Amino acid sequence: MTATTSTTSTGLQAQDLCFGYQGRAVIDSVSLELQPGTLTALVGPNGAGKSTLLHLLQGRLKASSGAVHCLTSIALMPQRAAIDWSFPITVLEMVKLGRPFRQRMRGTEDVDQLLERVGMTSMRNRRLSRLSGGQQQRVLLARALMQQSGVLLLDEPCSAIDPPTREHLLNVMRQQADSGQTLLVSSHDWGSALNSYDRVVVLDGKVLACGTPAEVRERLSDITCMMGSQCCD
Repeated sequence: MTATTSTTSTGLQAQDLCFGYQGRAVIDSVSLELQPGTLTALVGPNGAGKSTLLHLLQGRLKASSGAVHCLTSIALMPQRAAIDWSFPITVLEMVKLGRPFRQRMRGTEDVDQLLERVGMTSMRNRRLSRLSGGQQQRVLLARALMQQSGVLLLDEPCSAIDPPTREHLLNVMRQQADSGQTLLVSSHDWGSALNSYDRVVVLDGKVLACGTPAEVRERLSDITCMMGSQCCD
C-alpha cells in the first residue's frame, strides 16, 4: 500500500507511516497529530528517523504505506549541513529564494522585515561563505518563514549554535506558533524540549511517547529503558 494525502481540520496528521531503506525499517507505523498554533519538539537519538519523518511529512520522501493529511502548505527548514554555503549569493538573496517563484521579482521590504526578526539586518549583503554557524541558522529560518506556510518543519535548527542564538531562534518559533503557524522541530536537546515546547514527540523508529512536556517527563524512566543511555544525551 502506498501513502496517500488528503485534508483534515487539524494542522497536520500522519497515520501509520512506514518507510525503510534496503529492507531496513526506519519509520515503523508512526502516527501523530499537530494542532494548529502549537510548537512541538521531535526528540530521539541519532538514527531515530527524525529527519526521515520530516521529509515524509513534507513530501520529499514517499512512504511505503500510511497517510499524511493536511489542509495547508508545508515548508521544511533543512539541516544546515544540507546547504552549500559556498554558493556565491548574499544573505538577502538567500532569503528571497524562500518566496514562491512568481514573487521573486518583488522588492525587499518583506525580506528586510524577516532579517530584522532573526537578527540579521546588518548581514543582509554579506556572502553566505562568510557567515558563522549561528548566522547560517538564522538565515535558514528566515528563508523558511518567507514561504508563509501553515505548517513549518524544522530539522535541527538549534544544533551547534551558541545559547543566545538558540534562545533567539526559540523565541521566533514561539512567536510563529502564537500567530497560528504549526511547527514541528527535531532536536537532540531534551532540556529545551521539556521546558520550551507545547508538546513533545519521542521517536526511535516508532513513537515511544507523545504529549505535553509534563506527560513525557512522567514516562522518562520507561523511555530510558526502551532507548538506553542515548535517551537524554
